[in-house]
Amino acid sequence: MSNFSASSVERCMKLLELLVDHSSGLSISAISQKLALPLSATHRLLQALVASHYVKQEGFSDRYVPTLRLSAMGLRLLASTNITQACQPPLDELARHTGELVRLAVVDGEAMNWVAKAQGATGSFRYDPINGQDVPLHTTAMGKIWLASMPEDTAIALVKARGFDNPLVGPRAVKTVEELRRAIRVTRKLGFGLNEQESEIGLSAIAMLVVDHNDPHVVLGAVSIAGLSFKLDRSRLLSFVEPLRMAVQQISLLWPVRAYQARDTA
Repeated sequence: MSNFSASSVERCMKLLELLVDHSSGLSISAISQKLALPLSATHRLLQALVASHYVKQEGFSDRYVPTLRLSAMGLRLLASTNITQACQPPLDELARHTGELVRLAVVDGEAMNWVAKAQGATGSFRYDPINGQDVPLHTTAMGKIWLASMPEDTAIALVKARGFDNPLVGPRAVKTVEELRRAIRVTRKLGFGLNEQESEIGLSAIAMLVVDHNDPHVVLGAVSIAGLSFKLDRSRLLSFVEPLRMAVQQISLLWPVRAYQARDTA
């Protein structure tokens, strides 16, 4: 890929993101259509990614799927920043206190990614998804509170760039720009994000931002408490506000990114 232009590299990144969002694989024609690229250009990008071992083609279906090389890179990055190690104790404590699933997401440019979790629910009915994917911004409690921290037009542009359809869209998800504007304004007024069957049917959640301890205008990530909606009505979600606030404040103090960045620039 060393001879690729900047536009080709950008296309490769978008192709990788597309395949990560469709981990069961896509055909070359589907990839070409979704990225609005000619088949010939799509084939060249795929061949480069296959040669670099980021993508493989399944022999029985001819679909292209992402390899675990990307996951391994992400895990190495997390290990080097010590984010999960430093923040796990308060996540565990919050999960024990609430008896629900607690998750941590970090901001990465124009995206937010789930990186750690703690399960507090002990019964047979519990919500426990897999980490490692991008946080849908307009349908999750985490995404909504992050959007509410931005200028409104910037937040709307981020959502429009990704589209209102994504793998996590529940029956109460916002579907238009005007609905999104109202949701952002309500969330900003509350000071926390709520998800009441917006990302998945039967799921509710509450989330708050983790901000830089020295500069509260810098958003580092978010913490959410999530569970099944039949257990988490609005009053139950609101009862989590104070313990959640204490947890994000503690995580802000523990956050290792500043020390990591200082080490790299020294």
